[in-house]
Amino acid sequence: MRYDLDDLRLFLHIVAEGSITAGARRMHLSLPSASARVRSLEHHAGVALLIRGRRGVRPTPAGTALARHARDVLAQTARLESAVASYARPPTAPLTLLSGGSAMHHLVPRALVSFLRAHPDVDVTASESRTPRTVRLLADGDADLGVVLDTEARDCGLTMEPLCDDSLVVIGQSGGILAGRGAVAYREVAEHPLVGLDAGSSLRRSIEKHLGPHAPAVRYRTTVAHLPTLVSLAAAGVGLAVVPRRAIAPGRPLDVCELQDPWSRRTHLLAWGEKARAASTATAALAEHLRRAAVSEPDGGTGVPAM
Repeated sequence: MRYDLDDLRLFLHIVAEGSITAGARRMHLSLPSASARVRSLEHHAGVALLIRGRRGVRPTPAGTALARHARDVLAQTARLESAVASYARPPTAPLTLLSGGSAMHHLVPRALVSFLRAHPDVDVTASESRTPRTVRLLADGDADLGVVLDTEARDCGLTMEPLCDDSLVVIGQSGGILAGRGAVAYREVAEHPLVGLDAGSSLRRSIEKHLGPHAPAVRYRTTVAHLPTLVSLAAAGVGLAVVPRRAIAPGRPLDVCELQDPWSRRTHLLAWGEKARAASTATAALAEHLRRAAVSEPDGGTGVPAM
C-alpha cells in the first residue's frame, strides 16, 4: 500500500490545524481539491481517518496511527534527500600551492599544519615545483600561491612579497675541514668529496644553472632525495653538502660556512596567481599561514620580514 507524500503532508497539516480548510491553505490548495485528496486517502486506507464536526475535524484512531507513521516517513524522506543532495553539490576545489624543494622541507609543512587545522572545510594540493614552472602556472591561473626564489622570478609580472631568507651554505662534519672557516667559494668546496640531492631536484638544478657550463667537476659520493638525509650524511662526515641555511636544525653538531658566491644569497618570495587577484578568503588565509610559518622557522627572525 503506497501513499503519496503530498497527501501525507496535507493530512498532517489538517490534523495539526483541526480543519480541512486550514490544512488546504497551508498546502496552497483549494478546499475542494483538499477534500478530494482526503477522501482518496480514506478510500486507499479502507477506513475513516477523520471525524467531521461543526467546529472542524479530528483524527479517528486509524487517523492518529496514520499521522504518527506519516511523520516518520516524511522525516526519513527528508534525511534521504539531504544525503543524496550532498553528493550532487560540487566539492570546493582545493587550493593549489607550489614551491621548491627548500620550502617543502620546513616552511610549507609548518604552514599546512596550522592552516588545515584552522580550516577543516578547505583542502590544499601542495606540490614541489621549480620557480620557472611555478611562475608559469601562476600566470596561467593554474595555481593559487607559490613560494619562489627571487633570483629566478624577477620581472615576471606576478604580485609577490618577500617571505624569508633562503641563502645557501656549505656544511660538514663538526671539527672537519670547514672548522674555523667563515666563508668559502664554491670552487674550493668542489675540490672535496660532496653529498648532494638527486639530479632532478629543484635545489640541485638551481645550483647547476647558476654555475653554468664552466662549473667545476664535482665528485658526489652519493645523492639522495631529501634534505634531512643530506644533512645527516654531511654531519656524519661522508662529504660536504650545499644546503639552505634554514634546513639545518638549531643546535645540530655541524660546521657551517658561508658561501662567497653571489648566487648563494637567495630570498623566498610569496607569489600570487592571476586568479588570486580576486583572492578568496581561503587563499588569503593560506598566505597568512605561510607568513607566520616563515617567521617561526629557525633563523626566521633574521630573514626577510614578511610584508
